[in-house]
Amino acid sequence: MQLNLRHLLSAIEINNKGTLTAAAEQMHLSQSALTQGINKLENELGQQLFSRSSTGMFATPVGNRFLTRANRAFDYLFEFASTLYATDKRKRQSFVRSITSRQLNAFVKVAESHSYTIAAARLGLSQPTLHKSIKNLENLCEQSLFHRSPTGVEPTWRARQLRRFANLFIAEIHQGLEELAEADGRMDGTIKIGSLPLSTAAIVPKSVLKLLERYPLARTTIVDGPYDEQLNALLNGHLDVIVGALRHPAPHADITQHKLFDDPLSLVVKAGHPLADVKQLTDNTLEQLKWVVPSKGVPSRQVFDDIFKSRGLEAPKDIIECSALAAIRGILLNSERASLLPAKQVEVEVSCGLLAVCPAIIHESRREIGLTVRKNWQPTEVQKAFLRIIEKDFLI
Repeated sequence: MQLNLRHLLSAIEINNKGTLTAAAEQMHLSQSALTQGINKLENELGQQLFSRSSTGMFATPVGNRFLTRANRAFDYLFEFASTLYATDKRKRQSFVRSITSRQLNAFVKVAESHSYTIAAARLGLSQPTLHKSIKNLENLCEQSLFHRSPTGVEPTWRARQLRRFANLFIAEIHQGLEELAEADGRMDGTIKIGSLPLSTAAIVPKSVLKLLERYPLARTTIVDGPYDEQLNALLNGHLDVIVGALRHPAPHADITQHKLFDDPLSLVVKAGHPLADVKQLTDNTLEQLKWVVPSKGVPSRQVFDDIFKSRGLEAPKDIIECSALAAIRGILLNSERASLLPAKQVEVEVSCGLLAVCPAIIHESRREIGLTVRKNWQPTEVQKAFLRIIEKDFLI
């Protein structure tokens, strides 16, 4: 749904100012134009945002909830406008009041696809129409947002900044629309989950299934991939939460991490390996082993490096760096190498007699597992339900 952002901003002003007269003055509109805009907005949403009386217009409970969410969304546009026009309040206001849903969606699609052709196809628009939307947005910004490259079009630094704020604006509005549905008893909202290796094996699948038992119409998306990609998706509003190993220190000021439990790593080898039944690992054994380890920057790799450092041992030189669990399993199955993995990740292979978990305990091998969200994220009821399920089942 592409809402008329001027109508939406007008509704926010009515809610903030308390009177139609004050809001009309703030928006530089007549009261009749403002009233017509609000009526159109309510028809689009299928909800009454305001109750009318002889004394004025007052937000209904559901209207107040939605407009609070919309106000949060516009805060992102005002934040971008403040970087664009730091000393010119008039231009900041003009930017926010003039930008349209069509421009924002067109801009995001071009910025993320690096192609006008692909963006136009995804939006169902002709390329001239798409180019016009981008040109109008560039006029608002008073600068170019894209430049040609051998592979397509590349967003400028300012465009990359706008892309994040635009995505967060769109995500916030979508949450607001889902909350309107929740107010009508339709619990069909979305939860987009970034799943790091351990959580893929246990936490996320079980939690999603429990959520769907409670809300069968809820829409869930589970995304795996490298942490850096998931963090970028989270910061841009494409993910709601990342489940998995926490990073210390936190890699970005705009995220919050919530610990669920400490997870020990175990020495994993192929079945029949000489270490498959060893109950105590000596320093010499650790030094002589050939390893498969994650790349630098991954928490389990830090754990691996810290084990050798804390014991005063020289870091192994015969290692294969690999962060893909499927590839690690393949290497272990076909060599005498070892890896540090959560035992839960290889339960199936162990039960099938393919891999073995060494019973020796490595005390330095714990890492923190938890949830990562945007610092100011406000979840919908469906999203809250997912978080409650995880915390109830896995918080220690």
